[in-house]
Amino acid sequence: MTPRVLPWLVLALAASHAAQAAPGDSARREIAGLIGALDGSACRFQRNGSWHDAAEARAHLQRKYDYLLRKDQVDTAEQFIERAASQSSMSGKPYRIACPGQPEQTAAVWFTARLKALRQRTP
Repeated sequence: MTPRVLPWLVLALAASHAAQAAPGDSARREIAGLIGALDGSACRFQRNGSWHDAAEARAHLQRKYDYLLRKDQVDTAEQFIERAASQSSMSGKPYRIACPGQPEQTAAVWFTARLKALRQRTP
């Protein structure tokens, strides 16, 4: 590597790291709201073929979110849904949610609807 290339490489690496900033306050509130919406519900959460109550699901999703935060891999609520709340990172199987009086659906659809509702309530 020539001496002229090194400064550009350092700048490029610094810029790529800066582009992956942690979620802002708004995104953190939305993600907390999504996790809270599940935790405060009577819904069940299916992960890798096993059903879990809302409190167990909340704990699982919080662990995944915390991991993504440590790895600087989540900046938005949409990324949280995509990377933590939609499918198992181990098996790749989609998560499912079943709520009383509603048809069972994928967690991605359920969380996306909750996010839309959160945003409509927040001015």
